[in-house]
Amino acid sequence: MTDGDRPRLAGLRGEPSVYRAAEDSRLLATTAVARVEHEDLVLDLGTGSGYVGEKVAEACGARVVASDLNPHACRRAREAGLPAVRTDVVSGFGDGVFDWVLFNPPYLPTPPEREWDDWMERALSGGEDGRAVVNPFLGTVRRVLAPEGRALLLVSSLTGLDAVRNRARNEGLTTEEAADEAHPSERLVVLELAPTGR
Repeated sequence: MTDGDRPRLAGLRGEPSVYRAAEDSRLLATTAVARVEHEDLVLDLGTGSGYVGEKVAEACGARVVASDLNPHACRRAREAGLPAVRTDVVSGFGDGVFDWVLFNPPYLPTPPEREWDDWMERALSGGEDGRAVVNPFLGTVRRVLAPEGRALLLVSSLTGLDAVRNRARNEGLTTEEAADEAHPSERLVVLELAPTGR
């Protein structure tokens, strides 16, 4: 996804403040559906339009909780029938809860002078290096995973894949490429994360 993609992301059922599902959402949903099992408890973190959570709930029969910092996204998820919690990353959840955490974070590297203060910017901008939200996620996701829990994190080659893997390793997480998809300006990758030692 590039800066040129920004205009097409606005506007979901009259809601210009919610990230619309795009190729990254579809790749994450497809990857999750192949792994999540019936009755798993799944967190669709940064739910946006709720697309990933809806697909997983429908296809797998999983119990899905949506979360987002954006109140418009939480409202959209509830309209789609998903319970939704407004919270930042995983701070609103207890320890050892989820079998899967699915996250399509803001990952576009965005210089400070290109930032603007609205919900769509928060849904897209990963800060200067693209990892402003990815790094806090990697530092906290272990806490909410059940004993055999795992996470699926969508990242882009624009985000710096080696830097993401190194940060995950430093946070006690193994990484494995679960899926990828090439686009003209980037490669999208879904990393499967698990606490070290499993």
